[in-house]
Amino acid sequence: MDFDYKTRKEAFVSNLTGGSILEINAVTLVAPASVFLWSVLQSRLSFFTPYSPAALITDFLLNVLAILFATTLYSSAPWLLNLFLVSPALLILLSSRSRRTNTKAKPRQVAASHNESLPIHPFLTTYRASMMIVTCVAILAVDFRVFPRRFAKAENWGTSLMDLGVGSFVFSGGVVSARSVLRDPAQKTLAQRITRSVRHSIPLLVLGLIRLYSVKNLEYAEHVTEYGVHWNFFFTLGFLPPFVEIFEGLATIIPSYEVLSLAVAVLYQIALESTDLKGYILVSPRGPGLLSKNREGIFSFLGYLAIFLAGRATGIRVIPSGISASTTPQQARKRVLASLGLLAIGCAALFAMNSTYFLGYGAGIPVSRRLANMPYVLWVAAFNNAQLFLFSLIETVFFPTVHRAVASSKNEEAERTAFATSPIMKAFNRGGLAVFLVANLLTGGVNLTIPTLDVQDGQAMLILVGYAAVITGVALGLDKANIKIAL
Repeated sequence: MDFDYKTRKEAFVSNLTGGSILEINAVTLVAPASVFLWSVLQSRLSFFTPYSPAALITDFLLNVLAILFATTLYSSAPWLLNLFLVSPALLILLSSRSRRTNTKAKPRQVAASHNESLPIHPFLTTYRASMMIVTCVAILAVDFRVFPRRFAKAENWGTSLMDLGVGSFVFSGGVVSARSVLRDPAQKTLAQRITRSVRHSIPLLVLGLIRLYSVKNLEYAEHVTEYGVHWNFFFTLGFLPPFVEIFEGLATIIPSYEVLSLAVAVLYQIALESTDLKGYILVSPRGPGLLSKNREGIFSFLGYLAIFLAGRATGIRVIPSGISASTTPQQARKRVLASLGLLAIGCAALFAMNSTYFLGYGAGIPVSRRLANMPYVLWVAAFNNAQLFLFSLIETVFFPTVHRAVASSKNEEAERTAFATSPIMKAFNRGGLAVFLVANLLTGGVNLTIPTLDVQDGQAMLILVGYAAVITGVALGLDKANIKIAL
């Protein structure tokens, strides 16, 4: 890579200040709006059953390209794109009758045990897939000028779409990690749990080493102040599972993951404010040691740990069926919605108290993804719980049989959940790790062969649409081959 171009490329993603949370919310609302339209088409018209070529193209337009357009062509008018998605859904609702069948819940004689299989939740699949799609789209789109600089990662302070995306990726990993806790309530020994978590971490750490080698040896443009000289996001993802298992031992003392997450965030924030740690991370000269060279990645890990624990707390609340001899499926779903709503409101309130001078009592601490400080942790937790609430609400309204009826067999459950789940979303969720790897390889390939800074917006969109089609094809291909490589 030409040295002058590399310098320009690094400057293109450096010293940015982000944008407003309101705009970020408008852009990210496109994902629930797309799912809303998809759900109306499926529940009222059975549009995606069977899955014809027209259904595939529509699915791709709604669940992949809508997100791409929200971050590029419609970046200055996200509310207009939301209106375009919601309006046809409302017209269909007003002009058609529901095709849903009323399935009565089968009563259970005993309370659900910890050992029963955990139910499949289409809204969780949709949530996880949307996080993956946003991430894959942004990691390449950010290299083109068609992607606004206010959406790229802020340097030290500020909020941006990509800052939120990084935290959301970790939070969603925490949500699904709750399955291992729920399946094994007796808890294995610490050594057994760490061994299991290390096996999960090895592929991510290997990918981290490959990225490190590639960046250093291919003269790839790098943003050192993002994570440090050697650290990258794969290392953060890879080290999280073992450290979470170490913290798992505290669950016997602090039985609430919400409290455990908050405790980590509070203690880390106290250290930032009461010591020289914040100055050391942000402005201290880089010394020869590994700690100094990678201080952003190493210390922000504590914030990401808090985010992961917050995600696990949410997962423990929403993954179990919640149905028992005294709790109907409808009551169980209402509790899920109430939990998600309260968590979103609670985290949002704490965020306001931390990051603003709310009612004269707030701390006024700015958000910092580079530090992964407490306001950042709370912002990510509030956003993700709100997103989960919206996806769960859409599923509850349009596909009630998914949660109202107790499946008599795995085939029956699979049939009901398949009808309520986009095949593309299912594929992105199942092949998460492989898709993420392919997206990173394609991003690197594009940047090494195309001067993305000098590409016109029209050409950039053609490249991005083609890239989105390829990663979607990879996800669908893996799913058709029944290969599951989830993150």
